[in-house]
Amino acid sequence: MRLDKAFDYAVPDAWHADGRAERLRIGTIVRIALGGRRLGGWVTEVGVDPPPGVELQPLAQLSGMGPPADVVSLARWAAWRWAGRTVHLLRAASPPRVVSVPAPARAAAGTQEGTPQPYGDLFERPAGVTVLRCPPASGGMEVARAAARRGDALIVVPSLGDARRIARGLRRDGLRVALGFDDWAVAAAGATVVGTRTAVWLPMPRLAAVAVLDEHSEALQSEQTPTWHAREVALERARRAGVPAMLVSPVPTLEALEAGELRTVGRAAERDGWSAVDVLDRRLDDPVRSGLFAEGLRDRLVAAQGRVAVVLNRKGRARLLACKACGELARSADGRVPMRLMDDELVAADGSERRPVVCAECGSTVLLNLRMGVTRAREELAALAGEPVGELTADSGSLGEERIMIGTEAVLWRMSSAAMVVFLDFDQELLAPRQRASEQALALLARGARLVGGRRSGGRLVVQTRQPDHPVVQAAVLADPSIAAAAESGRRQELGLPPYGAQVKVSGPGAQVFIAALKEADDTAVSIYGPLDGQYLLRAPTREPLLDLLAATPRPPERLRVEVDPQRV
Repeated sequence: MRLDKAFDYAVPDAWHADGRAERLRIGTIVRIALGGRRLGGWVTEVGVDPPPGVELQPLAQLSGMGPPADVVSLARWAAWRWAGRTVHLLRAASPPRVVSVPAPARAAAGTQEGTPQPYGDLFERPAGVTVLRCPPASGGMEVARAAARRGDALIVVPSLGDARRIARGLRRDGLRVALGFDDWAVAAAGATVVGTRTAVWLPMPRLAAVAVLDEHSEALQSEQTPTWHAREVALERARRAGVPAMLVSPVPTLEALEAGELRTVGRAAERDGWSAVDVLDRRLDDPVRSGLFAEGLRDRLVAAQGRVAVVLNRKGRARLLACKACGELARSADGRVPMRLMDDELVAADGSERRPVVCAECGSTVLLNLRMGVTRAREELAALAGEPVGELTADSGSLGEERIMIGTEAVLWRMSSAAMVVFLDFDQELLAPRQRASEQALALLARGARLVGGRRSGGRLVVQTRQPDHPVVQAAVLADPSIAAAAESGRRQELGLPPYGAQVKVSGPGAQVFIAALKEADDTAVSIYGPLDGQYLLRAPTREPLLDLLAATPRPPERLRVEVDPQRV
């Protein structure tokens, strides 16, 4: 049973006698008797006067340390910010095992003075947000060192592997480091904290700086409700503590660019840090005979000196139509989403447009259905390359020994390095019926560039597309993410999409009742769309009225999922 409600309890006299009462403070984990059961909870206030005539029940048990007062306050804010329950966030901030006292502090060796200190000047602002756009080949270690030189730093990364790598480096520098929640007691005593998204909830009594690496990664947002985002929690924590914060990414999100001042490493360094990009224009191929692979791909596969990752990120029933005569893709008038054939009509994937089955480029009425699946592509790729090809998806086991591996985007995360990364069907990413499709497509290219290394390493990205002039493709070719950011910013501002507006997705068995209750509110700036596949979309020009409305509306007894700032809409 999980309650999200405060109750008043008395401190037992025995606790005053044996010293346990002195350990009680905001955030302490205790057990209480409620309704004939013993439940765990957190102390959220001390020194409370009970209502007149009410005799308080005593606390049943002192369990151990919990999140400190500043984290409890942060959890309350996050519960409003992501329309969730405070208890869920307090649970996320609590140690996995009972902690009675902080871990003993150990003397740490001093860091090397007199050596070059890159990025140190970016943390000199006493309180503010800096966005550092660095090339994909950068691993973030120097940024972590710069943050830790200010004192106990909070360093958030998307993956456990990255956290371990950075923690090892900082420990070699002689720093006291808490690695994730396994080191909760170490963090409580004071240390530089390194971890994945949950690290933002660790205790830090002397927080001096905050750094979020690869802030564009979707792994930084909780998949469970409340769908809190580590980037936003980290920034709020830095703001409250009055310490500098840095958001680091090769492809900063618009949310990051709106949050702080953009700094770059310089054009020469940024260009060298991106791999060379070969764009294979599929419009030039025969749409009937070319099949899955562009002309020139085979020569590149054979010439690659090392492992090759081939990405075919095909999911569900995704499909593309192309003109048989000219090869132009069938897409909506604004070019954002693909068109699909339904009842002798072309229908946009998001339902926004319908038109006759006619190519918008040449007027032909004959369209081809371009279908690509990983298994079939592996067979044809093996025949093309003249060597065995391995297959890798999110459900696959260990990585095979084949030189060429094909799979969904999971291949980009399962391989540690590659000589070449090939995107067989990049139009599927560019035309995905999602608001953030361009941003997510550029993030895929950045991940591929990280695998093959910088321009001087000799590795290459190969992109097969019918949209070679798309801002995302050009951003990768020119190693200049600002090209894509400028185009995406203009589009989202025009449509009022985040970060220039707020939106929430509501679903679940209780969604209809909850939406009906929301519609009863007067004088609200919130617009409600749907249902579509049982889901509703709530939008507002700014965040506050939308979140206040969600907080003020009672939840139905049926299961309800409320996603604030959904990544895939």
